[in-house]
Amino acid sequence: MHLHANGTEEFHGYVLAKQMREEEAARRLIAHGTLYKALDRLVTMGYLASRWEDPAVAAEESRPRRRFYKVTGAGSKALALAREAPSAAARLVAGEEAAT
Repeated sequence: MHLHANGTEEFHGYVLAKQMREEEAARRLIAHGTLYKALDRLVTMGYLASRWEDPAVAAEESRPRRRFYKVTGAGSKALALAREAPSAAARLVAGEEAAT
């Protein structure tokens, strides 16, 4: 699964869920509600920033508004830690100090 590092691109939950279904990570996605709860926690922790799209755009396309997410600097750091040392990233997400 590819999260857009360095906050350069936005994504919305449905696209992320679709990517997860197409990859082996699908087993980890129990329901869309689980994904959105996780995204909300990542926003609260400062790893993602989010914004709601313009209601006019959604209305023009006859669909609900999308909430867009963007990886923050702290999120990029956590992604890098996860790739290098998964246990250090788990401690960071749990709120413990990561070893540097």
